[in-house]
Amino acid sequence: MADWMGWLVAAGVLVILELFTGTFYLLMIAVGTAVGGIVALTGAGVPVQAIGAAAVGVLATGLLHRSRFGHPAKTDAQRDRNVNLDIGQRVQVPAWQDGRARVMYRGALWDVELGQGIAPHPGEFRIVEVHGSRLVVANP
Repeated sequence: MADWMGWLVAAGVLVILELFTGTFYLLMIAVGTAVGGIVALTGAGVPVQAIGAAAVGVLATGLLHRSRFGHPAKTDAQRDRNVNLDIGQRVQVPAWQDGRARVMYRGALWDVELGQGIAPHPGEFRIVEVHGSRLVVANP
């Protein structure tokens, strides 16, 4: 097997492994091995191929690590609508007592607490946070 074929097979295997891991780091290494195959097609020796593959792989991995994709955003699950589908839903609060209330929501009684700066008045409110069985609400 020719050198360039070996590099491209290795790149293909890394891309397949990448599909199982869910990160982009193996993909960056696969890009480096593909560059090694391209360098092999130009007729360069194996050491030059390896240096080219390593340089591009390291550079691509470093750029990925510095990008926004290298560090997933850390969000508070209690406020993230993608994690908790109750965020953004509406509840009807009939009466408040010292900034707290009890309401029926999804067939169960929940404690409701006002968010910061919200005036206690009867009516409809939007859920902005969930702490256990306590809903934190704001104006709709």
